[in-house]
Amino acid sequence: MAQQQAIIAGGCFWCTEAVMNDVIGVSAVESGYIGGQIADPTYKEVCSGTTGHAEGVRVTFDTDVISYADLLDVFMGTHDPSQLNRQGNDVGTQYRSAIFPLDDAQRSEAAAAIARWDADHAGQSAATTVEGPATWFPAEGYHQEYWEGEGQRNPYCQATIPPKLMKLRKSFQKYLKADS
Repeated sequence: MAQQQAIIAGGCFWCTEAVMNDVIGVSAVESGYIGGQIADPTYKEVCSGTTGHAEGVRVTFDTDVISYADLLDVFMGTHDPSQLNRQGNDVGTQYRSAIFPLDDAQRSEAAAAIARWDADHAGQSAATTVEGPATWFPAEGYHQEYWEGEGQRNPYCQATIPPKLMKLRKSFQKYLKADS
């Protein structure tokens, strides 16, 4: 069991967390903030768009089950990486599409994942950035495992998360956990 971590930002962290929790080999997903100018930002500060942070998730996964490259392909394929500083109705740099590599090998794989997405989507370009190094700040406790709890009663989540989960089920079935 070779554990590795990935940090990705694909708009609302609740959405990205819900998708990543259904991917094989993923043992933990933590919502948080990355890429900004202040230490220990709050949700309210990040939502203001003034801190420079992105809403992201830190994914712990088993590389014997899913590679970092395949995890990035799932990430790129379950949100809209062509939108600059937004996902749907969420607008601002805090909702940007970004990959935060933890080492040079991940940095190279991140660039390759963006290139694969671009090649598969003629006429579109990913706005996804490769950023960092940057400090990770876990989000407040009530944001963790949000879809499994409060999120299923939240109208915003009901409208945005199921389509992303359907993309996962349709396009990445071989990476779907059996109980998902």
